[in-house]
Amino acid sequence: MLKGFKNFLMRGDLIVVAVGLVVALAFSSLISAFTTNIITPLINAIAGNPTKPGLAWSLNGQLVNLGAFISAIVYFVIFMVVIYFVLVVPYRSLMARRGTTVFGAPEPPPPTKTCPECLSSDLPVAATKCWHCASVIG
Repeated sequence: MLKGFKNFLMRGDLIVVAVGLVVALAFSSLISAFTTNIITPLINAIAGNPTKPGLAWSLNGQLVNLGAFISAIVYFVIFMVVIYFVLVVPYRSLMARRGTTVFGAPEPPPPTKTCPECLSSDLPVAATKCWHCASVIG
């Protein structure tokens, strides 16, 4: 039972989805901070009034809180670095030891051969006839 659970957890698709979810949540907090602290106050500045202390400025009585947004950017960058070095790098090395590639590692293209007549270079190695010019390939 534990071996099956371990195999389920170590499937490549599950880890990719988990990392994608974590990135989406961190990006969501960045977007939320941007809209809450910059966009909303700019919109409310037309008729706004309250202000708060910090790295911010008032525009027509409405606070544009740049400090909170910079904090969210720093949080996002630090969070992504931690996710990369705590989850992605160890998982890649584990999968490399198992002999599989993950996270967009390119696989080599399949071998091809060139037609001597039309010089098309995208023919499969097992092809006996060119699909571009229909000449027989020896």
